[in-house]
Amino acid sequence: MEIEKIIAVGVADAVKALYGADVQPDTVQADRTKKEFEGHLTVVVFPYLKASHKKPEDTAAEIGAWLVENLDAVEKFNAVKGFLNLSIAPAFWLRRLHDIAADPDFGITAPTPDSQLVMVEYSSPNTNKPLHLGHVRNNLLGYSLSRILEANGYRVVKTNIVNDRGIHICKSMLAWLKWGNGITPEKAGKKGDHLIGDFYVEFDRHYKAELKELQAKGMTEEEAEAASTLMQEAREMLRRWEAGDEKVRLLWKMMNEWVYAGFDETYRRMGVSFDKIYYESDTYLEGKDLVLGGLEKGIMYRKDDGSVWADLTSDGLDHKLLLRKDGTSVYMTQDIGTAKLRYQDYPIDKMVYVVGNEQNYHFQVLALLLDKLGFKWGKDLTHFSYGMVELPEGKMKSREGTVVDADDLMDSMIADARDTSSERFADMPADEADEIARIVGMGALKYFLLKVDPKKNMLFNPKESIDFNGNTGPFLQYTYARIRSICRKAGDELAACSYAQAGPNEKEQALIQKIADFPETIAAAGRTYSPALIAKYCYELAKEYNQCYHDYQILREEDAPTRCLRLNLSAVTARTLRQGVALLGIEMPERM
Repeated sequence: MEIEKIIAVGVADAVKALYGADVQPDTVQADRTKKEFEGHLTVVVFPYLKASHKKPEDTAAEIGAWLVENLDAVEKFNAVKGFLNLSIAPAFWLRRLHDIAADPDFGITAPTPDSQLVMVEYSSPNTNKPLHLGHVRNNLLGYSLSRILEANGYRVVKTNIVNDRGIHICKSMLAWLKWGNGITPEKAGKKGDHLIGDFYVEFDRHYKAELKELQAKGMTEEEAEAASTLMQEAREMLRRWEAGDEKVRLLWKMMNEWVYAGFDETYRRMGVSFDKIYYESDTYLEGKDLVLGGLEKGIMYRKDDGSVWADLTSDGLDHKLLLRKDGTSVYMTQDIGTAKLRYQDYPIDKMVYVVGNEQNYHFQVLALLLDKLGFKWGKDLTHFSYGMVELPEGKMKSREGTVVDADDLMDSMIADARDTSSERFADMPADEADEIARIVGMGALKYFLLKVDPKKNMLFNPKESIDFNGNTGPFLQYTYARIRSICRKAGDELAACSYAQAGPNEKEQALIQKIADFPETIAAAGRTYSPALIAKYCYELAKEYNQCYHDYQILREEDAPTRCLRLNLSAVTARTLRQGVALLGIEMPERM
């Protein structure tokens, strides 16, 4: 049993025995003792003063004395006003370490066939451009959240909705037709998503030049936009696409295939995956049908111009457009259609959308509409709203080609890892050094983006991330590699030795306590949808271990039980670190 539960039950029993009052163990507040005080756990006794009719410090002292007398786990206590600081017996920590070591999946709750099914949507790229830094944060958050929910015992389905239709897609297509000269990714020596992204930027360049020319002839900005032949051609291409024009559809399919191949490569390098990919070209008509069905049932209404709306004023919102007067759908309609297809494919109990905080209102509306249309999870859908990634020079603008490209970013991080660690790689074969550089570079990137509270905006500064000291991914990886080196040197002794007679010191007890916190950390990260809690835990665990490593001998310790304790404590720390960062999608190198 967790020490917190043991103490909670003990305090409830103490209050009953001392004061005749009934206390529910789950109401007992027992937290880690602050570092400036002696002890492992602190119990707040203020709730029991009515029963004791005594001063806070006297009540704490009486409960503490009762626990020492009646619980083997409690060695001693000290009372500071209404706070009871409990020191847990070393023997308890030895048993706890033994139990943790014997459970290879400690902290992880495996899903069962009866577990709730959660669908997590993330990534949501557009096929007119490659993935950028914002997508990287989205993908890493979505994938990590999926891993965390699965570790909490949920069945998880990871999905991606690809925006593969609309005017922005037609802009890239038109630019390729006009200025591409039949270029292909193979001919260009480029990934398909990068090639198509170039044409999106090219369209914008020609469009701005055309507007400038028209304005020079005396037109206003609005007049120039209306008169733009380039934009008229793009809109005509979209109309032809929606009408099913074979020539346009074939071009669209060819160029999208190029992009999908590029996306797949980026996802593989990023270490993220999906169980199901949906495409807006398939979902928008489904959404239209649902909206028209809602219109028939009186859930929606039609205006005189033929457009279809939902009245959400009774829910504190406004009127929401769902179908334009020409019958074409909006993004909301597409999301409704996607929800229908997902519900057909999977018996979803909970839906989580990983989308930036600029879409908060959109998901408020979507939740209400899905509920009105009869989706059982609709009103309770979760918008995992995260902050934006900002650059020192400001926001990214894809039309101007000023984004931080995801592939370029990963290349840069891996190269920086190789340069920073060149001395460590000196005695390694080149292929091993390259692999470790990849692991370290990607670990640095992922940890940097995930250690921040997801709700907060963040400033991207990769130079801070590749550092083997401080709150970084490489620091965790180096700690792990150091431990693995110790375990390899210990050889068979690690498995054969006994630490039953060892007496763990205060720092070793604190390290065991930290390891024992792993299950609750995973549970808290799942409840709050926060990979940052996992990152913080892993960093604190690595710091605790390194303090022990600095202060005490391990392999050179002469006392056999103590040496065995430290070896086993090292091995369990390494395992916990590896399992913790795996929830962030981070790999660990066996040596560095």
